[in-house]
Amino acid sequence: MRGRYANLTRTRSLDPERDYLDIYQTMLRYEFPWDMKLGLNLAFNRSFSVPAIAAVHTATGELTERTQKRIDDTGLLMYEMVLNGFEQPRGRDALRRVNQIHRPFDISNDDFRYVLGCLVVIPTRWLRQYGWRPPCCHERQATYLFYRELGRRMGITDIPESYDEFATWFDAHDAAHLQPNDDAAAIERATRMLMLTRIPPMLAPLGNALVSAIYDAPLRRATGVAEPGWPVRAGLHAALRTRARWQRWFGAPRTTALFADGITTKSYPDGYDISRLGPRHDRVPE
Repeated sequence: MRGRYANLTRTRSLDPERDYLDIYQTMLRYEFPWDMKLGLNLAFNRSFSVPAIAAVHTATGELTERTQKRIDDTGLLMYEMVLNGFEQPRGRDALRRVNQIHRPFDISNDDFRYVLGCLVVIPTRWLRQYGWRPPCCHERQATYLFYRELGRRMGITDIPESYDEFATWFDAHDAAHLQPNDDAAAIERATRMLMLTRIPPMLAPLGNALVSAIYDAPLRRATGVAEPGWPVRAGLHAALRTRARWQRWFGAPRTTALFADGITTKSYPDGYDISRLGPRHDRVPE
């Protein structure tokens, strides 16, 4: 346990209003790399499942026909902004590309806010339940401030004024709009195939049930996924809680930052150009 809480001590010495990017980078790159990556994946999965948003994605075919590339592009753009912020060249380029990709589509402000809310709330709640420690108030605030700034730079308005207000708004919007729909079911089937490739071979026979167990009940209903049996749900919960305790008592702080050697993906084994990420260029104006 030597130094296990060193990053937390440092985080608590910072000012989230000024240092939110530093704090959020520490969460992703040192404190909770696996959990944050999974939490962000679950956040995007949920945002893809609201009927209005799901319809946009199935119409373009990006998630159902070019699934691996679409997931890789989304992750690359997000991580470039987190790693570089919004003022450094690569962060600015990623933000510019995000805005270019969304510009042709008629997406409501509420739908944009919902996606932002998914990114704020879902990873934080995952950490609270399955992280080796829960996120502290500085980390929750830094998460909120990072995505508030992203939202402002995307032209999103009426963003709630705090993490708690955003969580309350998100829950109400989620309950009202996360409804069963065929587009969400089609996207889930496509993205599930990628998640199954990450299941350890020894657990492959339980792969589909484990993926379903990671989803909560509202997301399963929206995507038409059957509830897995209670032994699978209980077993996954116990395994994740055991992992958290093991990391808390026997883990050590990460010494090499996540993505220290760059971000690698299956779609771009030889590197990537930020300006060319996203849908085909004949669909998105530059």
